[in-house]
Amino acid sequence: MLDGKVKARLKWACRRGMLELDLLFIPFVDEAYDELSPEGKLIFERLLTCQDPELFAWFMGHETCEDIELNAMVKHILDRVKV
Repeated sequence: MLDGKVKARLKWACRRGMLELDLLFIPFVDEAYDELSPEGKLIFERLLTCQDPELFAWFMGHETCEDIELNAMVKHILDRVKV
């Protein structure tokens, strides 16, 4: 389980300027982040450093992220939502 301060920091970083991204990221941190490998957690945190327009394009399928690790994380989050 994550330390409370770390989880709070992540949830704050998940608050974006777009509702669509908030609805993906915040539940992911609450429900699935703890299950990621240490490498996966770092990739997710790196994903959160990307700009909202890029993230929106990737998650809505308008563009494909060229970074293999970030693209895999986007797919992982989307697959989780579809379940």
